[in-house]
Amino acid sequence: MSSLFTGTVGYYRQYRPGIPAEVADVLDRATSTNRPRRLLDVGTGTGLVVEALLERFDDVIAIDNDADMLAAAESALRPALPDGTNLSLVECTAEEFTPPSGWSADLVTICRAFHWLDQAAVLAGLDTQVAPDGAVAIFGDNSFWAAGSPWKEAVRGVIKEFLGEERRAGQGTFQHHNRPYSEIMEESPFNQVEEVRVPVQRTWTTDSILGYLYSTSFAAPHLFGARLGEFEAKVKTTLAEFSDNDTFGEENEFLIRIGRRNRT
Repeated sequence: MSSLFTGTVGYYRQYRPGIPAEVADVLDRATSTNRPRRLLDVGTGTGLVVEALLERFDDVIAIDNDADMLAAAESALRPALPDGTNLSLVECTAEEFTPPSGWSADLVTICRAFHWLDQAAVLAGLDTQVAPDGAVAIFGDNSFWAAGSPWKEAVRGVIKEFLGEERRAGQGTFQHHNRPYSEIMEESPFNQVEEVRVPVQRTWTTDSILGYLYSTSFAAPHLFGARLGEFEAKVKTTLAEFSDNDTFGEENEFLIRIGRRNRT
């Protein structure tokens, strides 16, 4: 995944929306409150999920295969670590990860990352890495590529004008997964699936929209090459048609899928 997000880390940390408190509450309720509690965050990126859950877990392992992302997570999370909380940041893929001997997660979180994974293989592998009463939470909100409002449709149109109709994923194109994640989970050891939707409202500016776009695999700065300045100018003039005070509202939601094993 490192090549997909080349040059995006600074934008990712600053402009990717964090995990709302309401989502953190849903995740907190997904598993036992017995302490100590162990969290495995898969595809942690710059650590946004861990940041939202720091006070709720005592032993945290966060994995990503992008060293730059992990360095940003380290810088953000280590100074905020509560006393007595253990944090390990591990550079590896979800498919390759093996926890320390005797370590099992009470909760596994996979946020905005499941589409990059070998989904069935990762879920099967987690069976030996999750405590008997533990849970796996796969969740995310809609990216700008999903549009859903006139100004986002217009921005997506500008991206297509510069990079082509197909959604990019670094130098390649994004391979869409048509099956619902809950359906994939139902074929895994974590086949008792609960879905929770958490609505979220955000307000953006032109600068934060551009910053967000530059944090993605489909509009990373390097994809535009010498035309980056031209792209940025076009986005600014396009957005100006939708607001006279540089304010852009967004209605979004987090869809959280919580999988547990069948205890019967």
